[in-house]
Amino acid sequence: ADYLDNGNNKMAIQQADKLLKKHKDLHCAKVLKAIGLQRTGKQDEAYALAQEVAALEPTDDNSLQALTILYREMHRPELVTKLYEAAVKKVPNSEEYHSHLFMAYARVGEYKKMQQAGMALYKIVPKNPYYFWSVMSLIMQSISAQDENLSRTMFLPLAERMVEKMVKEDKIEAEAEVELYYMILERLEKYKEALDVVRGKLGEKLTSELQSRENKCMAMYKKLCRWPECNALSRRLLVKNSDDWQFYITYFDSVFQLIDESWTPPPEEEHSLEGEVHYSIEQAVKFIEERITEESKSSRPRRGPYLAKLELIRRLRYRGCNDEYKLGDPEELMFQYFKKFGDKPCCFTDLKVFVDLLPCSQYTKFISQLLEVIPLSATAESEIALPADIKALQQHLCVVQLSRLLGIYHAMDKKQKLMVVRELMLRYRHGLEFGKSCLKTELQFSDYYCLLAVHLLLDLWLEGEETAAWQCLTLLEEGLSHSPSNAQFKLLLIRIYCRLGAFEPVAELYSSLDAKHIQHDTIGYLLTRYAESLGHYAAASQSCNFALRFFHSNQKDTSEYIIQAYKYGAFEKIPEFIAFRNRLNSSLHFAQVRTERMLLDLLLEANISTSLEESIKSMSLSPEEDDIPWKDLRDNRDLTVLFNWDPKDRDISEEHKKLSLEEETMWLRIRSLTLRLVSGLPTLSHTIQPKNSEKTAENGVSSKIDTIRSLLQQLEAAVDSGKKFLEQKIQYPVLGPPPTRMAGFLSSGSCQCQTSLFYLVSDIYELDTNGLEDSAEIQERIGNSFKSLVERLTDTFNKCKGDLIEVRDGTLKTHPNLLENLVFFVETISIALWVSSYCDGVLRPFKSNLQKKKKKKKESTVAMPPVFTHYLDYVAELQTLTSNVIDHIKGLEIILSALKLEELSLKDTLLLQEEKKFTKAVQGKVQSSYHHSVQEIGELLKKRLDTIKKLKI
Repeated sequence: ADYLDNGNNKMAIQQADKLLKKHKDLHCAKVLKAIGLQRTGKQDEAYALAQEVAALEPTDDNSLQALTILYREMHRPELVTKLYEAAVKKVPNSEEYHSHLFMAYARVGEYKKMQQAGMALYKIVPKNPYYFWSVMSLIMQSISAQDENLSRTMFLPLAERMVEKMVKEDKIEAEAEVELYYMILERLEKYKEALDVVRGKLGEKLTSELQSRENKCMAMYKKLCRWPECNALSRRLLVKNSDDWQFYITYFDSVFQLIDESWTPPPEEEHSLEGEVHYSIEQAVKFIEERITEESKSSRPRRGPYLAKLELIRRLRYRGCNDEYKLGDPEELMFQYFKKFGDKPCCFTDLKVFVDLLPCSQYTKFISQLLEVIPLSATAESEIALPADIKALQQHLCVVQLSRLLGIYHAMDKKQKLMVVRELMLRYRHGLEFGKSCLKTELQFSDYYCLLAVHLLLDLWLEGEETAAWQCLTLLEEGLSHSPSNAQFKLLLIRIYCRLGAFEPVAELYSSLDAKHIQHDTIGYLLTRYAESLGHYAAASQSCNFALRFFHSNQKDTSEYIIQAYKYGAFEKIPEFIAFRNRLNSSLHFAQVRTERMLLDLLLEANISTSLEESIKSMSLSPEEDDIPWKDLRDNRDLTVLFNWDPKDRDISEEHKKLSLEEETMWLRIRSLTLRLVSGLPTLSHTIQPKNSEKTAENGVSSKIDTIRSLLQQLEAAVDSGKKFLEQKIQYPVLGPPPTRMAGFLSSGSCQCQTSLFYLVSDIYELDTNGLEDSAEIQERIGNSFKSLVERLTDTFNKCKGDLIEVRDGTLKTHPNLLENLVFFVETISIALWVSSYCDGVLRPFKSNLQKKKKKKKESTVAMPPVFTHYLDYVAELQTLTSNVIDHIKGLEIILSALKLEELSLKDTLLLQEEKKFTKAVQGKVQSSYHHSVQEIGELLKKRLDTIKKLKI
C-alpha cells in the first residue's frame, strides 16, 4: 500500500505477487495488485482480478475499501453498490457497511434504494441523521421524477408525513432537520405552514446563517403576497442596519403594492404580524430622510440611505408621480454622493445605476462640476494637473469612468480621442508612483487609466484605424509589465491577439490567468474558439484537454460533494449540486469541445498514425448516435467578463447573447453532423457481393448507407439555416461574443466541397452494390464529381493566397481570414482523402476480379471501365494540388522569416521611447505566431501528401 501511495506501482505489483505466493487467497493483496495494474494501464487485467475477489463477496474492511478505490479509478461506481449489497447481506447489523451502501447509492443517484438503505440504517441504529437521509432521498425522487404530478402527490407528501411524525414525537434535534421540513413545505407550496414552522418553536433552531429566520419569513410573505408584513419586517431590519440593500428593495416594492391596493391599517389592532406598516409615499420619504439623518451621526459612513433616496426618485419617476421634488434634484444628490464617497472604487458602480436620471443636456456640466471638487495640482514638468494622493486619483478615475459611460468620449473625433489617450497614459504612468510598494499579485491603483485608453483606441480601430490595434497591444503589454496579475489586461490582450490572428501569445496569457474549475466552462471559449482555427493544432489539443478534464471530473466531484452534504446535513445544498452537475453536462461549451476534439484527433491521426477505422473505434463513435442534448443546451459562457464602460446602446445586449447562442448551436450542429458522417465511412467498407440486394438488407450495411444519406440531408438543412442566419449580417460589440467559424466555412468554399464529398460516398456505394457491368451512368456521374471536386478544391486554395502579414505605409496589417481558410482547406483535403480511401477499397476488388477474368480468357486486353481512369486522374490531381499548397506554404514561411519588422518606421509621434520596446515585442509575437501556424499547417499537409501517394489502385 505504501508503494501505491508513493506512485511506485510496479514495486506494488511485485510485493503483492510475493505475498500471493505465500497466501494465495489473500483478498486484499489481490485488490492492491489490481490497483497497481490499473494505474500502469493494464485495465483489463485489473478488472479481471477485481472481479475474482468481488465474486467471493468479501466482508473484511481492507478488501472492501481497496475495491472501492479501484472501482472509483475505473469510473465504475455502480460496482461499489453490488459490493456492499453483498456485504450487508452477510453482516446485516453493521452500521458501517449500511452507511457505505447508502453512500454508494448516492454516488450513482439511486434515490429509491437510498431511501430504503436510510431506513434500514435507522432500524439498526435509531439516529436522527439516518432517518432524515431517507427523507431527503424522497425529496430527490420528487426532483428527478419525470412526472410532476407523481412528485406532488406521492413523494413530497410522504416526506412531509415522515417529518411530521418526528415533530409530533418531539424528536427534532438539529437545524438541518428544520431546514429540510421548510424545504418540503416550500416545494409543496404550503407557504402558510412553512411560515408557521419558521416563526414557531422549531424556527429557533435556525441560527447558523445571519438573519436566516428573517430571510425565510420574508420569502414566505412574498409568496403569500402579504405586503403589510413584508413592509413592516423590512422597515424593522433597515432600522437595525441601514446598509442592507435587499431590504430597501422589498421596502419600496411593498410600499407601492400597498398604495396600489389602497391598503389602510385596521382601526383597533396591530398593523401586521411584524408591527408598524408604511403605506404612503410621504411615510416612505420621511423614513429615508430619517435613515440619512441617522447615518450622518454614525462613525462609519454608510452608502445605503443615499442610494435609497436615488432609488426612490427613480421609482417615483417611473410611476409618473410628481412627489420626487420633495427628495431633491438627482444631479445635486449624485454630486453630494461623489463628494462623500468619490475616493472609493465602488462610487462608479453605485452611480452607474442612476445616470439615466440625468438629462443628456446636463452630462458635460455634471462632469465638469465633479472635476472642480477634485484636488489636482499642476506641476512644472507636466502640462496637466495631477492628483497628489491615492484618494484624489480614485476620485479622478471615477469621473473618467463616468465620462466614458455618458458617451462623452464616444462623441469625440479621432484627434481629440488620441489626445485623451495621451492624457490617460500620462496619468497612468504618474499613478504608478503610488503603487511602488504593491506586491506582484496586487493591482496598480492607476490600471483603469490604461484600460480606458485602450477602450478609446478600440473605438478608433473599429472606425478603420489599423494602427490603433497595435497601440492597444502596446499599452496593454506595458500595463501588464507593471501589474502582472491584472486579469483584465490579459483577457483584453487575448481578444485582440486572436482578432489579429496570432494565437501563440494567447496560450501563455490564458495559463497565467490560472483559470480554476468552473472557469474552464465560463471563459474557456476564449481559447478553444481560436486555437485550431488559427492553425495551432498542438495548442488546440491541449486546450480541449483542459476543458474536457474539468467536465469529466465534474461527474466524480459532484458525487463527492453530495455525499459530504449528506454527512453534514447540508440538505438544501444537494438539489443545488445536482442542478450544477446537470447544467455542466448540458453545457454548450462541453458539447463543442467534445466534437472539435474528436474532429481534431481524426485530422491529426486518421490514416496517418492509425487507420481511420481504428481512430473512430477508439473514440467509440458511431454515425447513429448523437450524445448532444440539443433541447437542453445551456450557454454558460461569461460574456461580460471584460470590463466595459460603454453606454447602454453600445453595450452587449440580451439580443446579442441570444443571437450568439443561436449561431453557436448552428455551427455545433454542422460540426457534429460532419463528425458523424466521417465516422460512418468505415461502416460502409464491407464489400458486398454485387446484385444480391436481398442479402444486403440482412447484412445491415444498406441501413448504414441510409444513415449516411439521412445525416447528409440534415447537414444540408443545417448549412441552409446557417446561410440564412449569416444573411442578417450581425455585428457583435467588439468586446462581446466572438463570432463562430461558420462565415469562413461557407465563404472559403470548404462547406460545398465537404458536402459534395459525402454525396460522392453515396454514389460509390451505389457502384459497389450494382457492380461494373450496367453502371455506365453511375460511373459517368462519379467521373463528373471527381472533376468538379478538383475544381472546387482549387477554388478553395485560391482563397488562401495572399500575404498573411503585409506592411502598408509603415503600418502592419494582418490577414487572419487567409489563415482560417488554409485551416479549412487542410481539413477538407483530409476528408477528401478519407473518402478516396473508401473509393480505393471499393475499386481494388473490382480491378483484381477483372485481372482474373483477363487471365482466364487469355485475352491481351479487357476493356477497363472508365471509373478507374477517372479515379486515377483524380488522385493525381489531388497530389499535384496538395504539392502546390505545400509549396505555397513554404513561400509564406520564407516571407514571414524575412519580414524585418524592426525596420517598420515607428514614425507615430504618439509613441514614447519606452513604448517602442513594447511595440517591437508585440510585433515580434504576432510574426512568430503566424510563422508557427504556417509551420504546423505545412507539417500536417506533408503527412497528408504521403497518404495520397499510397492511393494507387
